[in-house]
Amino acid sequence: MNIEMIEAAAIRLAGKVRRTPLLSSPFLDQIAGRRVFVKPECLQHTGSFKFRGGWSALSALDPDTRARGVIAYSSGNHAQGVAHAAREHGVPAVIVMPSDAPALKIANTRALGAEVILYDRALEDRDAIGAALAEERGLVLVKPYDDPQVIAGQGTAGLEIAAQATELGVTTADVLVCCGGGGLTSGIALALADRAPGLRARPVEPEGFDDVARSLASGRIERNARLSGSICDAIVTPAPGTLTFPIMHARCGPGIAVPDEDCLRAMAAAFLRLKIVLEPGGAVALAAALYHPDAVTGDTVIAVASGGNVDPALFAAAVEKYGDGT
Repeated sequence: MNIEMIEAAAIRLAGKVRRTPLLSSPFLDQIAGRRVFVKPECLQHTGSFKFRGGWSALSALDPDTRARGVIAYSSGNHAQGVAHAAREHGVPAVIVMPSDAPALKIANTRALGAEVILYDRALEDRDAIGAALAEERGLVLVKPYDDPQVIAGQGTAGLEIAAQATELGVTTADVLVCCGGGGLTSGIALALADRAPGLRARPVEPEGFDDVARSLASGRIERNARLSGSICDAIVTPAPGTLTFPIMHARCGPGIAVPDEDCLRAMAAAFLRLKIVLEPGGAVALAAALYHPDAVTGDTVIAVASGGNVDPALFAAAVEKYGDGT
């Protein structure tokens, strides 16, 4: 992986991806005790940053190979990103999703034209299911994070952050990134290292599922003991990827873990102060910025709001409980 791959992905994504802004609010600054900028990838196509990696991966394929169709496994956001990219390319997509994924994500993936195959994430191995189906049907497997072209696509968000920070006069800051397997975090870290070395990527995860933070601390890949039990379903993964971990280890600052309750608080604050909708897993970075100030350095922090595909009932409960915006 290198910056040239991210730059090439940016060229392929031109005219296809939304250049999401950096948002701010004095109310959020007051809560955090420093300037807070939020990059709302919840406004990206399909409601998350995953469209970047999906389009990057499919657009990099040989046309004959791509025409056979693609397969992906995902709790929902990668599923939708790949399904949308496949539909735009006019090729079939099969998506393997956990049966406990939010109903909205399953419905949206099907609405984008993909065939959805459900599995039990506690008892079945999605990698094995995906590999078997890919071989049986001759499909190309597009992994959710451990794929060079997916990482390159996610890294285009980092190119945007670097350019936007320069426009705002921000030369040093922690860039907090919602982190599952590390595709977005490693892509942003690569882009920042080349374009804005004063900005440091920091992975943020839910408490109890902080495999990346523990891996960065130990210097080797650590695994989560369980794969369910957090409302942050979008970023609950077994372990960092074999491609993403070395990148993060070389270029990221220490990881941060936040409790689910802080994610709900951040969802409410983002809605009230920025008028954006976040899902729990897409709110962990903002939760760290707002409610864990001692974990961050400097007078400015940038939080990537990675997704907004939340079930309405959960979102309503978060806003009702934390409607004061603090």
